[in-house]
Amino acid sequence: MKVILREDVANLGKSGELVTVKDGFGRNYLLPRKMAVLATEQNVRQLEHERAVIAARNVKLKGAAEEQAKKLGAVKVTIRRKVGEQDKLYGSVTVLDIAEALAAQGQTVDRRQLHLAEPIKATGQYEVELRLHREVTAKIKVEVQPEA
Repeated sequence: MKVILREDVANLGKSGELVTVKDGFGRNYLLPRKMAVLATEQNVRQLEHERAVIAARNVKLKGAAEEQAKKLGAVKVTIRRKVGEQDKLYGSVTVLDIAEALAAQGQTVDRRQLHLAEPIKATGQYEVELRLHREVTAKIKVEVQPEA
């Protein structure tokens, strides 16, 4: 099944691309969520017309993401957790914890934008990557401290 993507889809393509997907994936996932439309002749012509609009929207989104990256570059998050021997945490610090700490500081960030290879399991300072746009990333400093 050939579809035209209306949004960026991970591991598939960017918005505005014409891609071939399996029938079930297109029918049951992409089309109901309005992430894609069928690649009919009329839709392909309309896509050519909308490419300029899509490009302008991407430039605007990238600009907003760069602005937010500048703000977030100076942000430092401190998270306190109970620790055991050798500064090992009881549990771990995940992207959800970091997103909540950012929200407490007034920075709204979707947890899916935070990229953490594995949960943090020890005290110390860490840099967490924040993917705001496909071309814009920011680094946030996260400090994990023991509870007093």
